[in-house]
Amino acid sequence: MRHSVIYAAGLVAIVLTACSKEKAGKDATPYITEVFEYMPAPGQFVNTMPLYEEGDTQETMNRKVLEAIGNNNRGLISLGGWGGYVVVGFDHTIENREGLCDFRVLGNAFGDEGGSSEPGIIMVSVDANGNGLPDDLWYEIAGSAHIDPAQEIWYQAARDNGNDVALHPDYSMTYLRPEQEAAASEEEEYILWEDILGRRGSIPKNKYHTQPYFPQWYGEDRLSFSGTCLPQNGIDESGEGTYYVLYKFRYGYADNDTNSGAGSVVDISWAVDSRGQSVDLPGVDFIRIYTGVNQVNGWLGECSTEIMGVEDLHLLGEEIATD
Repeated sequence: MRHSVIYAAGLVAIVLTACSKEKAGKDATPYITEVFEYMPAPGQFVNTMPLYEEGDTQETMNRKVLEAIGNNNRGLISLGGWGGYVVVGFDHTIENREGLCDFRVLGNAFGDEGGSSEPGIIMVSVDANGNGLPDDLWYEIAGSAHIDPAQEIWYQAARDNGNDVALHPDYSMTYLRPEQEAAASEEEEYILWEDILGRRGSIPKNKYHTQPYFPQWYGEDRLSFSGTCLPQNGIDESGEGTYYVLYKFRYGYADNDTNSGAGSVVDISWAVDSRGQSVDLPGVDFIRIYTGVNQVNGWLGECSTEIMGVEDLHLLGEEIATD
C-alpha cells in the first residue's frame, strides 16, 4: 500500500465554482474537529505520540490523534521522518481573506533563528464535491524555500556543512520494516530507506526511545511517501556530533517557528498547484501536513515534525497582515 501526497492538477476553476462547507457560523470552533488519516513515517516518537496499543487500527490511531490535537486540546503528535503526515478537517471553511494570514499551525519548535525547527510542509484542499471528505485536489503552501532556498540565512553554512540544500519537488521515499528490532545505537542501521534519487540510508534507534519506530498498526513491510523534500536545515556546530542547531525557514511551514512567532501563520494565498502556479482559493476545508526534511541529526535523531493543533485566525479575531 502506497501513501502519497497528491498534488493539484487540472483547472483551478473547478475549485472556484464548486461548493464547499458553509462559512463559519456562531457555533463554529477555530480548531480541528476531524482527523481523517494519520500515517507517520518511522521515527523515534512514533508509537508513543500518540501511544500505540496492541490491536489498535488505523481508525483507532486517527481517534487518538484527534483526542491529542483536536478542539484546542494541545497535545502533541509526531509525524516521524520525511513524508509522514496527518490530514485534518474543520466544522467550517477557513476563509482566505485578502492581505491577511488565515490559519496558524501549532508545533513545538523553539529558538530564534536557530534552535529546534523541524519543518513540515502544509497542503490545503477545498471540499469541491461537497461530500465532506478530503478526496479533492490538494495544493501545496509554497513557503520560503519553495521560492528560493538560497535566501535562507543559514543556507551557506548548511552547504559548507555538507548538507543537501536543494529543494526536491518531485521526491519519493520508501521505508523498509526491519526484520528484527535493533539495539539502541546511533551507529547501527535500523530502519532502512531508499529514495527516488538512488540514495539509501537509515534511521537509527537511539537510547532515549527504544520502542519500535515503524508504525505498528500498518500491515505492510514497505511504507512509501511522495512530495517535496526541503533543504537540510540541521547543522552540527560543534564539529564533533555533540551540538546540533536546527535552523528555521523564513516562513510557510509547520513546526518551524514558535507558536507565537510570525513563522507559524499561513496565508492560503501562498497555495500553488503541481506546476508551482498560484491558485485563487476562497478558503480551505482540509489541511494536510507532512515532515519536510530528510535528515538525521546525530543524537537528536531524525527530523520529525510535531503538531499540536491548527487555529483559524479569523475566528480567533486575530488580524495578521501577510508580510
